[in-house]
Amino acid sequence: MVRIEHIGIAVENLKDSIELYEQLLNTPCYKTEAVESEFVETAFFKVGDSKIELLEASDPNSAIAKFIAKKGQGIHHIAYEVENIHAEMKRLEALGFELLNKEPKRGADNKLVCFLHPKTSGGVLVELCQEIV
Repeated sequence: MVRIEHIGIAVENLKDSIELYEQLLNTPCYKTEAVESEFVETAFFKVGDSKIELLEASDPNSAIAKFIAKKGQGIHHIAYEVENIHAEMKRLEALGFELLNKEPKRGADNKLVCFLHPKTSGGVLVELCQEIV
């Protein structure tokens, strides 16, 4: 793992949450993006070397919509930057971590991503991410 890349926060209303986080963090949102494959709209903020990603469901059956219905708004996942996502997935799977996807997929902010099931990572949804070059 290279560093904490971002913390994902599930929100009910992206527009309102962007305003809130711009005030809270005293920095503007630098990017919004739709991730069609995950049925989410995202917004990003830089905080030092890491980022905050806000996630709003664009479909009532999406993972984010289900998360908010069950737990309410809040921290959804923590993402770690890795140098080689394929090697890291293989390493973690060999150690008994359950991958939620067998191949990395395209995520927001120009990243390849893979998620680890929270039941094998201490109750935390973990995202591995690697910059697409």
